[in-house]
Amino acid sequence: MKQSSFEVKRNFIIRLGKALHKYGTPAFRLESHLSNVAETLGLNGYFLVTPTSLTFVLWAPDDTQEYNYVMRVKPGEIDLGLLARTNQLVKKVTDEEISLSEAIERLNQMANQPALHSPWVICLAFAITGGAFAMLMSANWSTIIWSSLLSCISFYLAYRAEHSKGVHEALEPVAALLCSFVAVAISQFVPDVNIPIVVLSAIIIFIPGLSLTLGLSELAARELISGTARVMDGIMVLFKLYFGAVLGMAFGALIWGQVDLQSSFVSTWWIKWLGVVLLSLGLSVVFKVRAKDLPWGILSGVIAYAAAFAGSAYLGEALGPFVGAFIVGVYANLFAKLTKSPASVVLLQGIVLLVPGSKAYISLNSLVLGESMVSIPNIGSQTFLIFMSIVAGILFANVAVPQRSSL
Repeated sequence: MKQSSFEVKRNFIIRLGKALHKYGTPAFRLESHLSNVAETLGLNGYFLVTPTSLTFVLWAPDDTQEYNYVMRVKPGEIDLGLLARTNQLVKKVTDEEISLSEAIERLNQMANQPALHSPWVICLAFAITGGAFAMLMSANWSTIIWSSLLSCISFYLAYRAEHSKGVHEALEPVAALLCSFVAVAISQFVPDVNIPIVVLSAIIIFIPGLSLTLGLSELAARELISGTARVMDGIMVLFKLYFGAVLGMAFGALIWGQVDLQSSFVSTWWIKWLGVVLLSLGLSVVFKVRAKDLPWGILSGVIAYAAAFAGSAYLGEALGPFVGAFIVGVYANLFAKLTKSPASVVLLQGIVLLVPGSKAYISLNSLVLGESMVSIPNIGSQTFLIFMSIVAGILFANVAVPQRSSL
């Protein structure tokens, strides 16, 4: 039976919403984008998006009958490559280059296509990310090397979580437990390894700094349900990671004996800048950025870090990230205007360089144990200010250079 025009448009919008949610689009951006697409297609609609549910209400302007669609979904995972391709597909639909039926078929094809990178490439990206973060923490070379190697444990568990429900549910605490246990064992043979930094670097991919920042951005946009859910989810992930790390170190001390959590750092300036480039590269691979967008994503991380570094010199450590977020936000919006791609394709790599997820983890350690892994005064209040500085910087950037796309 041939579908009516309304049914085809409705099915396209529903399929588009499910795809964009799966690729990690924040609620306030997704709702705005779907509203724009519905208006372009000549439909009226209301949309309510949370990390775990989709609610669509659609109707034709000349009809009082409303169509309601409600679905329970899993929280999306960031896939910037498919996000960019989906955005291009929507543009072709709005420009009437392809039909809605063809667009639906292409959305289905994209959802079922093989992964952009092989597991070995993703494993290497995890290792680069862990080692690069240790560089940013001014760790010595032993700590950097072991941070990279232990990051492979995190990758293996993340890979297994895709095929095992049990591993998926306990991914964060198990990863932190194994990494901290192995780190304690390594310290028996490599005395100059900084155990807390090795553990933090090995699980840095799971630290929910970006999730907390997106949640606060949604709250700032008055998306109260989605923002609250995302922030609380991020806090619970942080607690699970911290518990796993403490438990792993306790098991390690029980088997290997008590360890000295000594701190050994290096102050060579170029190591940090190398860490910025490598961390941006690793994150671009983990976020599945397309090859042609990869250099721009790496540049985003360098711009964000450099701007925040300069801002910190004049405004202080807590407000420096405001400058970084503002500059990288302007850069991302200009990139979106020139390439007709979503700003998120390059924005996220820069924001991750700024988010204080690791500082939130260190703050939790200071709160529970009363001791700090690294010497950062007033780290709790500083962490909160940095989060708010990043959110404000992104908002100001969107005012200075309005976004071309709602994604």
